Amino acid sequence: MRLDSLAFRLTAAAAIWLAIVLIAGGLALASVFRQSVEDTFDANLDAILDSLIAAIEVSADGELALTRQLSDPRFQRVYSGWYWQVRAIGDGKSEAVDGKQTPLRSRSLFDQALRTPSRDLVDSDAPQDKLLTGRSSGPENQPLRVVERVVRLPGLDAQVSFAVAGNISKLDEQIDEFGGLLAAALGVIGAGILIALLIQVRYGLRPLDRVRQGLHDIRTGDETRLKGDFPSEIEPLANELNSLLEYANDVLERARTHVGNLAHALKTPLSVLANEARDDDGPLAPVVSHQTGLMRQQIEHHLSRARTAANARVLGASAPVEPLLAGLTRTLERIYQDRAVSVSMSVEEGLSFKGEAQDLEEMVGNLLDNACKWAEENVSVTAVATSGTIPMLTITVDDDGPGLPPEKRDQVLKRGERLDEAVPGSGLGLNIVGETAELYGGELRLSESEQNGLRAEIALPRV
Repeated sequence: MRLDSLAFRLTAAAAIWLAIVLIAGGLALASVFRQSVEDTFDANLDAILDSLIAAIEVSADGELALTRQLSDPRFQRVYSGWYWQVRAIGDGKSEAVDGKQTPLRSRSLFDQALRTPSRDLVDSDAPQDKLLTGRSSGPENQPLRVVERVVRLPGLDAQVSFAVAGNISKLDEQIDEFGGLLAAALGVIGAGILIALLIQVRYGLRPLDRVRQGLHDIRTGDETRLKGDFPSEIEPLANELNSLLEYANDVLERARTHVGNLAHALKTPLSVLANEARDDDGPLAPVVSHQTGLMRQQIEHHLSRARTAANARVLGASAPVEPLLAGLTRTLERIYQDRAVSVSMSVEEGLSFKGEAQDLEEMVGNLLDNACKWAEENVSVTAVATSGTIPMLTITVDDDGPGLPPEKRDQVLKRGERLDEAVPGSGLGLNIVGETAELYGGELRLSESEQNGLRAEIALPRV
């Protein structure tokens, strides 16, 4: 997937929002779970705290006294992680009131003291009968959850702090484990949604792939217009493309018609002039006849170029190579049968020229005709596909004639240049072949054949 593709943009934008939603949702769920677990733990501690408050009385001499032990055995084991503590608070003192009161604590706390939430408050600010919660560190640096309630007992002037603490290391482990499972689950969900999103984007953009394939088929000549049913969002685009193709073909067809009309309009008066010059014995007759012949050649040349330029831009035009070459070889063997010229052919299977069949026939026909004129006995034509940035084909015509020196090869490609006036022809054949090949993005190359004759290679686009 390319970074500048529409699919990447849609997927990336959705993936970013998906990540934001999943992360925010995961944090929210983790926070809710933590709060729920801590609330449950606090409720358990609060129940123990109520039992502790019920077990404390004020003696006749104003001392705090524990009337019965709490039933949970964890409060009896030293540093078990479960502790309780009762202390009187007042006048800013935390250990006693007027130096008389000594804190009561569980056996598990031994000689240590709990740091309770109310210690961070001024005594006068400690709320009565309200449950205070918080975290603290106990003996041996144990993580503790502490609940505390400050109450006023009958017979005692000072407020009394009741606190119960429990080890929350396992609680934190459960919260961390839940966080890991939650992250893994959300990761799997996110990956599943992302895969589904990729499939959805691919499926949603598939009509554009069909449009691309349709345009490729038109370019290669398999189709002349976009076909198929498209979604309502893509159908107007397909209709406009078909309209554009029809308009382009109409313009080219009109251009061809105008070219034909122009050729007819020019050839008729030229034919009249040529006939008059041929029947006239005056001194100007040879000059007129020669000039009308040159004018006819120039008209044929430029009209051929105009027609070829239009054909080279026709979308969807293609021509199979093998049947066309087969027809040309049979025709030329009949034309040159009096000289017993043999024309052999070898064509790669399935090869097609991306252009008009008439242009291919004209180019190869010129090359074969030129080869047959100069050949001693044998002419061969081969067509193969060549690899490269643009799919191309190469048609090679070899003869066993006298060949052509390297310094004269460029000369014969010029318009009207002929090296032997005794051989019939206008001198335009190779020039037209080269210019037509260039209009299709190809080229004509001349070299020496394996039979010491002339080799003409023409490279053209293929389907």
